[in-house]
Amino acid sequence: MFWKFDLHTTSHIDQLLDREDVTLRELMEEDDVLQECKAQNRRLLLFLSQDHCMQELVSLITTEPPADLEERSRFKFPNIACELLTSDVSIINDKLGAEESLLEMLYNFLEQDPPLNPLLASFFSKTIGNLIARKTEQVITFLKKKEGFIGLVLKHIDASAMMDLLLRLISCVEPAPLRQEVLHWLNEEKLVQRLTELIHTGKDEERQSNASQTLCDIIRLSRDQANQMQENMEADPLLAVLESQESVAGLLKNMFEGERSEASIVNGTQVLLTLLETRRLEGLMDLYSQGYERSYTVNSSILNAIEPHLKDFQQILLDPPKKSAILTTVGVLEQPLGNARLHVARLVAALLQTNSPSICQELCSLSTINLLLDLFFKYSWNNFLHFQVELCVAAILNHPSSEERPSPGLQNHDGKPAASNPEVTRLHSVYLLHPQLFQNCQLVQKILDAWEENDKIQAEGGTRRGNMGHLTRISNMVVQNLEKGPVQAQITDLIKELPEDCRGRWESFVDETLRETNRRNTVELAFSDYQIQQMTANFVDQFGFNDEEFSEHDENIKKEYDLIRVFVCTQANAAAFEACCKERIRQFDDAEEEEDIWEEKEMNYATQAKSRTRFGVSQTSEGSSRSSMENGGRERDRGSESDEDESDEQNTSDSGR
Repeated sequence: MFWKFDLHTTSHIDQLLDREDVTLRELMEEDDVLQECKAQNRRLLLFLSQDHCMQELVSLITTEPPADLEERSRFKFPNIACELLTSDVSIINDKLGAEESLLEMLYNFLEQDPPLNPLLASFFSKTIGNLIARKTEQVITFLKKKEGFIGLVLKHIDASAMMDLLLRLISCVEPAPLRQEVLHWLNEEKLVQRLTELIHTGKDEERQSNASQTLCDIIRLSRDQANQMQENMEADPLLAVLESQESVAGLLKNMFEGERSEASIVNGTQVLLTLLETRRLEGLMDLYSQGYERSYTVNSSILNAIEPHLKDFQQILLDPPKKSAILTTVGVLEQPLGNARLHVARLVAALLQTNSPSICQELCSLSTINLLLDLFFKYSWNNFLHFQVELCVAAILNHPSSEERPSPGLQNHDGKPAASNPEVTRLHSVYLLHPQLFQNCQLVQKILDAWEENDKIQAEGGTRRGNMGHLTRISNMVVQNLEKGPVQAQITDLIKELPEDCRGRWESFVDETLRETNRRNTVELAFSDYQIQQMTANFVDQFGFNDEEFSEHDENIKKEYDLIRVFVCTQANAAAFEACCKERIRQFDDAEEEEDIWEEKEMNYATQAKSRTRFGVSQTSEGSSRSSMENGGRERDRGSESDEDESDEQNTSDSGR
């Protein structure tokens, strides 16, 4: 215990404070000034809280440093000043919150012409945000007196710090009555409408993006806080406006008014997706078992506003904003998918989850699902798109088992036709999608054709297509619903209506190809698990059998997905597993000359060309690259057809390609 021996040394800060002529800059030069401030060094706090020191600190975080200073030290003092002002020390908070002259100095920072220095904007936002949390009433009273405050913040919304400031006003004000007062003030200032106006084809992309993100965060924050509020608490006025049909219609009008731009489509759709957000997903959802349970019901006003614009989203799929050709790891992509079309696919998947009758009918009329399936097969390396199309198919197939197919002429208890019953109408609209999927979209035929084409490519030495993993999952979904599912009877009828040759191909595909693919995927997953687990010290404890499994009481317990036991401990599968190990594990050849990994080697374009060939595309000519892309990519070695697609590295170049 060092304090027992009185080893405490006097801080150099105290030595400086002994001088009468010490300056703020001298103190800020000390490395431990911030530590001493947070440690409540009384003499230091009294010095910092003097009028001239507080004014200098505020000036440092709101005034652009001289441009002739060295870049490394240019923002040193502004940064330290911000840390001192936001150190959460009561004497500094009291001084800053009570002195209106200091608040005026802070506020004047917003009155500059854009663009603001992003670093100074972050210092300003952090300081004001700290005051909102610690000196709430004083700061809110001051800001409410400033009629142009919201306008100035939105004027500088291209700086993300201004977005943070708005969110602090919404989420950091306590107690609840004062927070409600602030929300009403922001609503009176038409914050939502003004942010929505910024998502327009003619606006700067950075401003659009930050406005969109702000609206999304307001929705999530408001919903989270609404879930925590007591039942008698007043509703959030900002959320009410955002969910209103008028507000959503205004957003959609801005998105499609004038010349369409990818930025306005993407940013506007992100807001719509947040409004439709049912719950946040961590990782890939289990499409086969979870279904689409929702934590709340989507407001019908949102759907009513979106429905008339479904044709506009359809047009985006057909004729997206122009994008230049891009070079990917599988060749030149002349017409990338684009972020706009990817977001439209996300929106369609979210809309299908709502089971809205009018939405389902309109999507059927437009044949949107068919168009998305065509894009699924055209862009065989875009896993982001593949996942959204898979969600669409899952949303159509996976409905609660309590739903029954409405029969023609069904009547209600009051004798009226069933069509007047909203529930029957909803079910009828939902079931329109099943014929759409299997008849109009010809899902089964497309699965079979794509699979045969992929087999042909691989037989010629090409690479497995990037969408085959998702196609496997979709095929398994169809098979599962044929065997057992809420729409088993209808899908069975639809399969029976297929042409005889197609039905025969499908049955052979399910019995042979798909079964073998699933078996191989199981082997690969087991082998991967085996490779990882054998590297751990406690392999025996974590993997395979344990002592409890040898208990006679557990003899009848079977683990369906205990992959290694099922695979290794059967005579028939043991040989296949051994073959897989030999194929996958490269044996060391002692005769080989050991390569020095630290040896310096000359890099040349030939080496790069050789590595590019691994993906089956020679970059020698643009024509060959284009041909490669049309055929889905080529020369990768024929690896396992694992359940997940193997083209993650292709996706890193452009999420919307």
